[in-house]
Amino acid sequence: MVGLATGERHCGWLAVLFDVGLQPSRLRLLSRLTLCYDHLRRISTPSLMTMTAHFSSERFQAGPAPEAGGTPCSLRTVAAIPCFNEERFIGSVVIKTRDYVDEVVVIDDGSTDMTATVAERAGARVVSHQSNQGKAAALNTAFEQAREEGWDVMVLLDGDAQHDPADIPRLLEPVMSDRADIVVGSRFLHPESRIPRVRALGQRVLTFVTNLGAEVRLTDSQSGFRAFSSRAIESLSFSEKGFSVESEMQFLAKESGLAVEEVPVGVEYHEAPKRSPVAHGVGVLNSVVGLISRRYPLVFFGLPGLVLLAIGLWQGWRVMDLYNTHDEFYIGPALLAVLLCSVGSLSIFTGLILYTIRSFFK
Repeated sequence: MVGLATGERHCGWLAVLFDVGLQPSRLRLLSRLTLCYDHLRRISTPSLMTMTAHFSSERFQAGPAPEAGGTPCSLRTVAAIPCFNEERFIGSVVIKTRDYVDEVVVIDDGSTDMTATVAERAGARVVSHQSNQGKAAALNTAFEQAREEGWDVMVLLDGDAQHDPADIPRLLEPVMSDRADIVVGSRFLHPESRIPRVRALGQRVLTFVTNLGAEVRLTDSQSGFRAFSSRAIESLSFSEKGFSVESEMQFLAKESGLAVEEVPVGVEYHEAPKRSPVAHGVGVLNSVVGLISRRYPLVFFGLPGLVLLAIGLWQGWRVMDLYNTHDEFYIGPALLAVLLCSVGSLSIFTGLILYTIRSFFK
């Protein structure tokens, strides 16, 4: 009875809260819950009320969930970090990133060092490739994971600490406000970005070439710091290999009708590039040119072919005019005219054939 009286004294506030009479069985249960109060100090009052309602009768249960159309739940966010041999930086990148998203997933693209172990200990979930397959394969894995797990928003950033995770809210804001499906963090819009001159020149050239082919214009087409809405996550799948995947996103964004926005982000390079900047730039440029040729064959092959054919015909007319004037046939200019007409005609027909094939498979 003493315990019961103690329960009555401690549980009086619960009786007032629920506005019902306390029967002995209910009072005994609430007494036990109240005696555990000291152990539940870390639980908020709403959480304690929910637990009490769960263990009491139907009269004490919480009301029905809000109807659809009420206050929307916050979107679930994930950060995907593709990386290869980044044991030096990946731990700090994961720890900082966890402050801004619900989960961090590291795509370990066949690293031979301790990248996966360091990432796991820092609190990330690691998805590993058995061998190094390239950035495009790592991004495809990231998008597949996001689709399978139903994430609402995904952020991509590099594992070498060149991106500042503190910029993540800036990338998320246009997606959260439903203004954009893809948000690109532009290094060239940020006044304090520390980009070496050689890299800056190469990136601007690649951006210029990409913008020529893609109908989506960006100031930094090669930025790996991006955010994606659920619509973009469902739409994007990459066929390119290597590091031209960012350029491919511009083409896919237009084809899928995705809204794209840029925001300024800082960047800081902490070590020398792992690959030769020249070889890397040439490789990406070659891939971008391939993207343009496959998507716009009439423009890529047809227009140059038409120009060559026109020059060849002009050169042939000139050869015939010289022959009529001087009664002498110039072999060199004649062969050049034939070559230009042949290459131009071949280029035009190539463009027509590729355009027909692309139209057939659309």
